[in-house]
Amino acid sequence: MAALINLTPFRLHSTSIPKHHSRPLTVRCSSSSAKSSYNITLLPGDGIGPEVISVAKNVLNLAGSLEGIEFKFKEMPMGGAALDLTGVPLPEETLSTAKQSDAVLLGAIGGYKWDKNEKHLKPETGLLQLRAGLKVFANLRPASVLPQLVDASTLKKEVAEGVDLMVVRELTGGIYFGKPRGFGTNENGEEIGYNTEVYAAYEVDRIARIAFETARKRGGKLCSVDKANVLEASMFWRKRVIAIAEEYPDVELSHMYVDNAAMQLVRNPKQFDTIVTNNIFGDILSDEASMITGSIGMLPSASLGESGPGLFEPIHGSAPDIAGQDKANPLATILSAAMLLKYGLGEVKAAERIELAVLNALDRGFRTGDIYSDGNKLVGCKEMGEQVLKSVDKKTPASV
Repeated sequence: MAALINLTPFRLHSTSIPKHHSRPLTVRCSSSSAKSSYNITLLPGDGIGPEVISVAKNVLNLAGSLEGIEFKFKEMPMGGAALDLTGVPLPEETLSTAKQSDAVLLGAIGGYKWDKNEKHLKPETGLLQLRAGLKVFANLRPASVLPQLVDASTLKKEVAEGVDLMVVRELTGGIYFGKPRGFGTNENGEEIGYNTEVYAAYEVDRIARIAFETARKRGGKLCSVDKANVLEASMFWRKRVIAIAEEYPDVELSHMYVDNAAMQLVRNPKQFDTIVTNNIFGDILSDEASMITGSIGMLPSASLGESGPGLFEPIHGSAPDIAGQDKANPLATILSAAMLLKYGLGEVKAAERIELAVLNALDRGFRTGDIYSDGNKLVGCKEMGEQVLKSVDKKTPASV
């Protein structure tokens, strides 16, 4: 059986160190590890977050025990749940615990209850603060159309079948963080709102290297997406990506404007292997790519930095409309746990065991409502988790 998603661990070469770094730029994702005990911070968050985190925790525990790995979990409040408990979306104790752990698994944040809060009191602000606090700058989002779910895609079967791409998104720079930003008045006395798209060379260089390394481990093709025909920040982005490309002669580099990329993702998504782009473009394109697969409830993500724990989370939201009803799809969170094992801890065998267990549960016809089709077995969040656990607990080790 083929691997669920192509997530081969990698390490950046020490020859690719930005001048202002005094040590190799590395991501904690070695292919093997001598450590057998890990501290994992769980951030269930809001909405369906606690439900899917509970399922993923059970899967992690079982897969780990079968591979001789022990996990010590610590659950902490974040997002709306933290606002209700402490008055802030990311308590200092939560961030401190996350920093001291080996990896962080997040459920989901947000909900209607907090939508009208001031910006600094919104659950989403806590997520931005968490990313900044953990210093994770590279967001990896795979989008693969599984054979079992090809009919769930809104695209024609011949378009969706075989899609397997990775979006590498810069996570801590660009217009989401650039200054100046705010509200004011223009020369005509009219109210205005403004933001700044800005990138320093080191920010582009380090995400480009992550993307080239990712492409090297996949199909050897990297498409850099920008808007260099209009935006100076994008012109600079392209200039730096081209410069870094000299370090990776074995990777085929192409460039595409973001508006064209958005069209091509639905016209011919199989042309893409690895995409690298800035924060705002990556936010939009990765969500678009996710829908090619048939459900946002299937897709995991990893956010990685130079050192310290990575942040792993499903890309779906908190879905308050179905929270507490046992309707959530836990597979994206389970697959995020697999990325945690592979990218965060270097525990490849345990990760593959989980990936194959998800495939096996789907092969046996189990579906949550978001991916259900006639002829399959409709189950809830807990039952889907139980079916994955049954597939994890096999006598023969997982292999791909």
